[in-house]
Order: sequence, then C-alpha cells, then structure tokens
Amino acid sequence: METSKLLTPVGVGLRPDHTALFVGENPPASVSWVEVITENFLPWKNGVRGKSGATLEKVRARYDVALHGVSLNLGSAEALDADYLRVWKELVDRIEPVRVSDHLCWTGVAGRSSHDLLPLPYTQESLDVVCEKIDRVQEFLGRRFTVENVSAYVAWDDSRMSEAEFLASVAKRTGCGLLLDLNNVFVTARNLGTDAEAFLSALPLGAVDQIHLAGPSERDDGFLVDTHDSDVREEVWALYRRWLALRTRPTAVMVERDGNIPEWEVLEKEILRISAEEGGVDVAS
Repeated sequence: METSKLLTPVGVGLRPDHTALFVGENPPASVSWVEVITENFLPWKNGVRGKSGATLEKVRARYDVALHGVSLNLGSAEALDADYLRVWKELVDRIEPVRVSDHLCWTGVAGRSSHDLLPLPYTQESLDVVCEKIDRVQEFLGRRFTVENVSAYVAWDDSRMSEAEFLASVAKRTGCGLLLDLNNVFVTARNLGTDAEAFLSALPLGAVDQIHLAGPSERDDGFLVDTHDSDVREEVWALYRRWLALRTRPTAVMVERDGNIPEWEVLEKEILRISAEEGGVDVAS
C-alpha cells in the first residue's frame, strides 16, 4: 500500500490577547486561518460597524476565518431563534468564512441560557430534532454547516446509540460536516469510561471538516472539565496521531485556548507541533 503526506491547514482560536498581533505589521505566518466566536461579532451584540467588526474584517483580509458559535441550541426541542439566524447570516455573508460551526448540544430551555454545552440523549427523537434544525440552518445559510461533539460529564439512561453512531447518523441524514474536538473525545472517554480510539474509528472520516486540540482541567479525583485553559494533553496528541493515521483527506486543525492564555510565542509552539506530528505519520492512500 502506498503512503503519502497530506498537508494540514493549521489554525488557532483567535482571542483578544493576540488580536493586535494578527492585525499588526508582522502577522504570524505559522497559521493560515483563524477561528473566532460567532457571538462576539453579531450585530445585536457588538455592532458590526463598530470596532470589533472592523477588526474582524482586517483579520479576514489576511487569513481565512472560521465562525464558531456557542448558542444555536441545536439539541433543544424549542424552535431556532429567528433573530439569531438573521444576524448570523448577515455576518456569514459579509465575512465569507471558510467554515461555519456550532455544537451538537443544547444550551438552554424556555428562553433561558445555561451558559454551558449540554450533551444530548442519543435517541431517535433527538436525532430527528437535530437533523431538522441542521437542514433548516443549511438551507437558510445556503452552505454546508459543521457540528462539534461536546464533552460529557454524565450519560443519559435513555440513549439508544453511541455518540459516534449518533454523529454518523446526523452527518448522513443532513450532509453536514463534523468538527471533531479531540479534547472533548478525551474528556468524555475519561469521565465515562468509554474508548476514545474506538470512537474515532466509528466516525465517517469523510465528514470531518475540522479538528480542535485543547487542554482540560483535572480535579483531584481525576475527573476532567472542558475548560480549554491548559496545554494540549499528551493523550490528546496521541488521539491526533491516531486521527492522522485514519484520515483520507486534508483536515483543518487548530489549537483552542480560552483561559490562562499564554504569550503568543508559547502558544505558537503548540501550533507548530501540529505539522511536526503530521510529518511523522504516513497516511494510507
């Protein structure tokens, strides 16, 4: 069997600590794209004609941009927020992002936000709700939409399929992409005692459009919390190497850091490791 190297588009989650660097005279050459949190740039929150919108447009002139949302509430039985969809599409049309994503979870009920990404019961009813919403989102935006697996801290007794089976069914029914967060895979596997590598092997590889690498917090009892406030764990790098061995096409990969954000030079070392890891793995073709 022949082997080949597949070029990975390397990115980073752009946070305010480093924004000035990306719009300055010498922007980083170690990344080709950045991901930003959608809600930070929506018209109803910040005003797209204001400073934040102008900054995003400067970044977009230099890099591909991925929009990553945290409040679409795909897993809720409640209808999608029409006002949110409207202003979201305005941002998508203006920025022309390389990818648009949100989380496969529920984030609130009865108009109230939990401010957390809550896992779903993996049932036929949940599948129907999620797929109907994703179909509507893709039709409304006029483009492919990508959904991310979230970390789990408890499992639903009502689940009738595995998380990987659920994700595969969502991708098959809607044609959406998958954002594979390997930190979330690691967190869920540790907390619930599941097999992370088996999870990867069960995914539809061709549906994965993007990878997140991040680091969790660990409690004294070993329980992991998806905080994105530490270095990428070696267990997550191991899952990334496993992904490299499985994948069949180039997949955009980024480091996601939301807390305890280090100086750029420190974070960049992790970013550079993405390509270094790829260089040591042969991919079957």
